[in-house]
Amino acid sequence: MIQKDRILKYMQTHKRGITPQIAIEKFGCLRLSGRIWELRQDGYKIVTNIIEVPNRYGETCRVAQYKLTER
Repeated sequence: MIQKDRILKYMQTHKRGITPQIAIEKFGCLRLSGRIWELRQDGYKIVTNIIEVPNRYGETCRVAQYKLTER
C-alpha cells in the first residue's frame, strides 16, 4: 500500500479530516498537499478548510485540514 492509499483510508474512516501534523505522525508524509493533489487527480472530492491549532509554544497557527466528500 502506498502513502496515498493510507491517507485515503484514514480520511474515509476519520470524518474530521486530516492535517499535516496527523500526516507526519501517522504516515511520515511531509507533503500532504501533494498526496491530496494526487487523490483529487484520481477523482476524489476533497475540501480544504483552514483551521487554527496551537503550536508547541502555545501560539495559534493556521493549517490546512482536508476532508473527503462524496466521489
